[in-house]
Amino acid sequence: MSNRLIHETSPYLLQHAHNPVDWHPWGEEAFAQAKAEDKPIFLSVGYATCHWCHVMERESFEDPQVAAFLNQHFVPIKVDREELPDVDQVYMSALQAMIGSGGWPMNLFLMPDLRPFFGGTYWPPEDRGPHPAFRRVLVGVAQAWANRRGEVLENAKALTAHLQQQLKPRTASLPDELHTAALASLSRAFDLRYGGFGGAPKFPHSPALLYLLAQAWLGDGPARDHLRLTLEQMLQGGIYDQVGGGFHRYATDSIWRVPHFEKMLYDNAQLARVYTGAYKLWGEPRYRRIASETLDYLLREMTGPRGEFFSAQDADSEGMEGKFYVWSAAEFRAVLGDEAEAAGRLFGVLEAGNWEGVNILERRFPDEALCQQLGWDYPEYEAWVSRVRHRLYEARRQRVWPLTDDKVLADWNGLALRALAEAGRLLGQERYLEAARNNARFVLGTMLRDDLLRHSWRAGTLKPQAYLSDQASYGLGLLELYQATGELEWLEGARSLAEGLLTHFRDPDGGFRDAQEAGLPVQAKDAYDGPYPSGQSLAAELLFRLAALYERPEWQAAALSAVEAYGQNLVQGAFGYPGLLNAHLVGARGTELALVAPSGLYKEVKTLFLPFTTLVYGPPGCLPVLEGRQAGLAYLCQQGACRLPVADLGALRGELGQVYPGNPA
Repeated sequence: MSNRLIHETSPYLLQHAHNPVDWHPWGEEAFAQAKAEDKPIFLSVGYATCHWCHVMERESFEDPQVAAFLNQHFVPIKVDREELPDVDQVYMSALQAMIGSGGWPMNLFLMPDLRPFFGGTYWPPEDRGPHPAFRRVLVGVAQAWANRRGEVLENAKALTAHLQQQLKPRTASLPDELHTAALASLSRAFDLRYGGFGGAPKFPHSPALLYLLAQAWLGDGPARDHLRLTLEQMLQGGIYDQVGGGFHRYATDSIWRVPHFEKMLYDNAQLARVYTGAYKLWGEPRYRRIASETLDYLLREMTGPRGEFFSAQDADSEGMEGKFYVWSAAEFRAVLGDEAEAAGRLFGVLEAGNWEGVNILERRFPDEALCQQLGWDYPEYEAWVSRVRHRLYEARRQRVWPLTDDKVLADWNGLALRALAEAGRLLGQERYLEAARNNARFVLGTMLRDDLLRHSWRAGTLKPQAYLSDQASYGLGLLELYQATGELEWLEGARSLAEGLLTHFRDPDGGFRDAQEAGLPVQAKDAYDGPYPSGQSLAAELLFRLAALYERPEWQAAALSAVEAYGQNLVQGAFGYPGLLNAHLVGARGTELALVAPSGLYKEVKTLFLPFTTLVYGPPGCLPVLEGRQAGLAYLCQQGACRLPVADLGALRGELGQVYPGNPA
């Protein structure tokens, strides 16, 4: 027996397609039924690789008695948060306003007109400590709807008014010391012992790390020191997959040892950029290794046959979280034989295990010390480590794999495109550039409709929704691919997406709307950075970078408007807005480096790590910024003014040093 979700393409919705709950997808059919039958809506939001979503499904949504009560008293709707991020964002804000926290599964009760009035996250099947049983929650809400409708309506009115106020941008002029204050605010969240921000659970907060990387490049000492501490601790811990490469979503402890084992495309794309930039900044070989292993993981396990990038891999396999990734000491010895003792020191393997009787592999033992103990030279040691990792990976391949959510999301693909193109350029890896080109051909050829990138594609079906983040994130990826290759088709693609977001998402009150569609209780518009940058910050950065290339001052003004619309937020809560702070740095301190083709400098220049500089390369007159330029020379420009052209890399470094004193270019 199946429900309406059987006709959907989302792996998450299909997981629930055989529940006895009469699930509807989000849409007018469900809304109309709720109004016609005068029933509240039960909205349940999650995603395919969500551990507690799986648990609640097994415990409650597969229970025939629970399903019967839900079907009788409510109109149940299931939403994949990754397919409909505007729905997720608005109702997550509502849930946080109600209970002070949020998470997935996210379960809310709505009026038939979609205004929320009560909610929670995971509810167990029976009362458990302070958590009421799901059945008791359902009975209580049904009774309130039947007997205390006035109270329910007042809750919905008050909560909606609160949301409208909460999600309203707080405009303010930006102080001269904005970034000094922002760094001071961020530093208060630093974990000075193990890196990262705060305690357990500990998320990478990749947008904040990218902001620290930019500030470290500009010479800020505390940003540099904390970034290095964080990168070192993360690469040593279990949050990094020491066998297969790539990062898990977060650590459940403060020392990065025990991960929540799911892997997300957005985390790995952004962290690959952080480690690539850190390698170029400090020349530390292990940062290059982590960046390369992470991107290689994406290409090996998260890439489809046409170059598309998948969304996530589950934490669970065979119904157990982490089973695919952990090792007993006996399993470890069986795979590695005589090499197990030395490899056990390398990966911290204990007979009793370091987590629930098994081992999460780490690399906290210094490589130099182990190399010396083994009596090898360093190249020989590195070859041995590579061989051990390969043997472990091949053994792990024989296990039951976690689910891969093969849904293709345009904005997350944009993050991966940017990471691959940037690493291909900075590390001189053509294979990354070819993977980036393949992805661009797929996304532009498959997901672009009526001049807008659509958000979600799977199994030949393209969903109609288009979001601000799709245009902006993918536009930045295309811009990076152009910088890496000099191929103008990618720059023109970025320009087209920028024009689309200005046409379809511009908000007369300042900044940009996140979504085109109306219908939600409040407008989806938020600059807050979660685990990846907001659409606002991505749009601002894209417009700042393109404005000078095409001599479009109105684009510069639109980008600045998006930043200033959240002026109070930036001043009062920097931790929530590192993407927008980074975009502001690009707007305030960004430069363009223009070279007319042919140029012998281009090949050398494009390997420089210049986070605030947009590289421009092409034939004479192909872009406004290249008008009147002489082939063979490099022109460094800022805010419409160009420095004297130079003909060699040494002279260019000197010019860069004048604009960015002390930069390590």
